[in-house]
Amino acid sequence: MSDTQMDDTMFKRTGKPTGTMLQYGDPNFVNRVKLSEQDKFAHRAISNAQDAQWVKRETARAELGNWEGWRDLGEQIRQHAIRYLPDYLEEFSDNVEKRGGHVFFAQTDVEARDFITDLVKKKQAHKIVKPKSMVTSEIGLDKALLKIPDVKVTETDLAEFILELDNWDEPSHLVFPALHKNRDQVLELFRKIGYTGDNDPQHEARFSRKVLRERFLEADMSITGCNFAVADQGMVNIVTNEGNADLSMAIAPTQVVVMGMERIVPTLREAETMDNMLVRSAVGSKLTSYCSFVSPKLPDEADGPEDFYVVIVDNGRSNALGTDFEPILQCIRCASCLNVCPIYRNIGGKGYGSIYPGPIGAVLSPLLQGDYADFHDLPYACSLCTACTATCPVKIPLHELLIKHREVEMNDKHMGDLIADTVMKVVGMGTGHSSLFRTALTFDHVALDTIAKKGRKNPDGGGRVPDTAENLFSTGKHEEWMPFVFGGWTKVRDMPQSPEHSKNFRTWFNKRKKEQVKAAGGEEGFRKAQANVLAKNPNAAAGFGSYDNSVSAREEGHEKPTPLSYATVPEALGSIEEAGVGDIADHTSHENAVRHGISKGGSPEGAAPSDNEKKD
Repeated sequence: MSDTQMDDTMFKRTGKPTGTMLQYGDPNFVNRVKLSEQDKFAHRAISNAQDAQWVKRETARAELGNWEGWRDLGEQIRQHAIRYLPDYLEEFSDNVEKRGGHVFFAQTDVEARDFITDLVKKKQAHKIVKPKSMVTSEIGLDKALLKIPDVKVTETDLAEFILELDNWDEPSHLVFPALHKNRDQVLELFRKIGYTGDNDPQHEARFSRKVLRERFLEADMSITGCNFAVADQGMVNIVTNEGNADLSMAIAPTQVVVMGMERIVPTLREAETMDNMLVRSAVGSKLTSYCSFVSPKLPDEADGPEDFYVVIVDNGRSNALGTDFEPILQCIRCASCLNVCPIYRNIGGKGYGSIYPGPIGAVLSPLLQGDYADFHDLPYACSLCTACTATCPVKIPLHELLIKHREVEMNDKHMGDLIADTVMKVVGMGTGHSSLFRTALTFDHVALDTIAKKGRKNPDGGGRVPDTAENLFSTGKHEEWMPFVFGGWTKVRDMPQSPEHSKNFRTWFNKRKKEQVKAAGGEEGFRKAQANVLAKNPNAAAGFGSYDNSVSAREEGHEKPTPLSYATVPEALGSIEEAGVGDIADHTSHENAVRHGISKGGSPEGAAPSDNEKKD
């Protein structure tokens, strides 16, 4: 068995501090945003990257055909793995040890750091190479390693290498960590290590390759992340574009893999599917340049690690298990949600103050930490446009989870501001009573006219200039400032002044309805005309709101009732063989089969039937 006994208690809250290394920068959210707003280059870089990635991502997805079918399949695979997480982790651990490797389960980031730093000392490793890994940043591993005397750590991903030279600057994106750096900044950083060339990116990259090749050849140990662990093989799947992970693993005699406990798939078939979806969603390619499956070096192999360690990290992930937040564990770190998020576009990665920025970080960070001490503002850093949910390749309902965080903060934790709570209660009373609401609509134009402005401030000074945009019912005025909690809205945008009561929507609608009733010959004729319109609508028969994919509508365990089988695989899967993606049960031992609840000749709920069952 593993260094730590694996059982269900591994996934219960222990009361130990978790997520202690997630937060960085100014603890005040508003201050972080103000600082981020000053970095104009980062804003342009993020905007350009989002626009370019949109085209590449959607093109790569469209090549598959039936992308929504792929999303359904990805969701099922991830939900199944999480539902049987203890079993698959135990199977993976046993298979790693059968291959000669070692597995350590860490409940907290402290346990993970201590194990790895002790291992470095035990192995007397002095030169460590690291491909890009978000989970090692999550546990604060680099800072811990640098405290060990005579130990040199090198980030071998080019972007991470750039951040290392900038005093270990934090990444601003999950996939493009140095997105906020320009070529001139890179030039100055490379000057520190002997670069004498210009700011041409090709010349800079060629220089970094020369430097990093020397580091690879000298390495005593490599520390990598993990895209997916393959349970039935005891292997680790890593995808890269630069080949740095392969060089790290092939040359260094000792390899340490650090993985979040949820990053597991049952078989190679599921790994193939998830790699396909990950790469297309992350960088808009069919596949990365390097897609590797790693395990301890076998006697007949020429290269590979002689000592192989896997550190499986909980660090607060168990806080989500069995709760409404469990779908967040489906995440495959493609950063597709960042690439469509308007909030991320405006405040950048540094504005979030977490190792994990964007919508995924806003949901995940409070869960990993186990409370809202550092990240209570992040669930509100969202416009609820639902773009993140729509683009997620494994169908995580991100916007719903952000709303759920808000509910927890307000209803359970009572973290609301007193003034804001009072104002919202008054607003709730006004909108909750029809008579009060109608009265407010009658006088809103008059009340707001006292603070309405005409035109906009001249950026060059000298008074105001006319507005460049007009509203259909515009009075030519707008609100630039509003009191209390409403000030957050007008701080970054202007609100057009509401129209006069005689010109607002409700007045127009009532007048139009009266005209329609009159034209139809009365109320009865109007109702018949409406019924005829609805009869021609193919969606009307199902009723409004009949499709519900919300968290609350999911079954226990958040797993869809449709079994994961070949019958559910989209026809356009292309390269997937007819054996069926998701043949999960056929490799499972009898002991695990009993634990999964598999009857004789049957499969676990949500798993595909084995080949023998298909023949029957």
